[in-house]
Amino acid sequence: MTQTESEYKQVIALCKDVFEKKTKDYGTAWRILRLPSITDQILIKAQRIRSIQEKGEQKVEEDIKNEFIGIINYSIIAIIQESLPKDAPLEISVKDLMPKYEEVAEETLQLLLNKNHDYGEAWRDMRVSSITDIILMKLYRVKQIEDNQGKTIISEPIKANYQDMINYAVFCLIKFEEER
Repeated sequence: MTQTESEYKQVIALCKDVFEKKTKDYGTAWRILRLPSITDQILIKAQRIRSIQEKGEQKVEEDIKNEFIGIINYSIIAIIQESLPKDAPLEISVKDLMPKYEEVAEETLQLLLNKNHDYGEAWRDMRVSSITDIILMKLYRVKQIEDNQGKTIISEPIKANYQDMINYAVFCLIKFEEER
């Protein structure tokens, strides 16, 4: 196992723990959301991160690390939501939901490993602020694809953009750990 794979799994374990606990608290209330609403929820989190980065201060005590965890979890929610049949129930048990979470996380890890192979872990030399900007760019791409009813001519589909956002948010959390 590579260092990046190990770090990815540690970050995802933390995110999964938060996701599971919130699911126990709230159930799957997120199931009521249409995909563009989930995208907008991620957008709010990314915009808050960028605002704090630009201002150099924050007035709401919630750490921006939690916002990156939220980006990961809402991106996984979006991929799960997109994969469910139209007639799937609003409430999904934790027992049935967690394997779906793990499947998305594992598939996204494989994408990360493939890209790391080709790009040589270039993300390690990037600034967290640049990664935040890329997440925002991906969100605007997703919003455009959603406005086009999910159709693209040449571009990656929505799912690939959500997976990239997961991986970029993971990179930021890894970088925060390295700074400690």
